[in-house]
Formats: sequence, C-alpha cells, structure tokens
Amino acid sequence: MRKFETLILLSPELSADKREEVLGTLKEIIERDGGKVEDVDQWGMRDLAYPVRKQMRGFYVRLVYTGPNDLVAELERNIRIDAERIYKFLTVRLEEGEGKDGEVA
Repeated sequence: MRKFETLILLSPELSADKREEVLGTLKEIIERDGGKVEDVDQWGMRDLAYPVRKQMRGFYVRLVYTGPNDLVAELERNIRIDAERIYKFLTVRLEEGEGKDGEVA
C-alpha cells in the first residue's frame, strides 16, 4: 500500500452540503477500491493566482490516503467525470514516513 495526496480545487459556487457530497463520493471510491482515507484537510475558500473557468476564487481540499497504485487512476477518472464541480486536481505519491502535515519523519 502506498500513500498518496490529492489536492482538489472545487467550484466556489458549491454549498457546504454539495462539497460534503463530493468529498463523500471520493471517500467511497477510495474505500471501495481497497484504500483508506487518512486525512481530509479543508483549506477553505482561497483567491486564485489566475482565473479558472472565469472564477478568481476556489475551495481547496487536501485528501491523504493509502491504497494500491490503480486506485489513483480510478479516483482521477471519477474526478474528471465530475468536472462541473471539481475544477482542478493534483495527485502525488508521498514518501514513506511522511507525516500527516507533510513533514518527513
């Protein structure tokens, strides 16, 4: 099992309930495909450096999870399907021993 981090930029027009619905769906996908969600860090509404789909703000969420390599492909496929609510995403593999807040132990 490898450890991954996915940073997601959500539409600023989503209500809190809709954001929770999106995150719930992503958590279900991770758990269904043999992974385990370790941390969901909601950074909140932030100003963007450049417009994304004519928006200058977005809601950032950081997911930290463990799972097999093919889990990332399935998660990203589902993120692309939900393109109306999820504007951008970036997934990276974390190093072994990397802590909850990104520090290497």
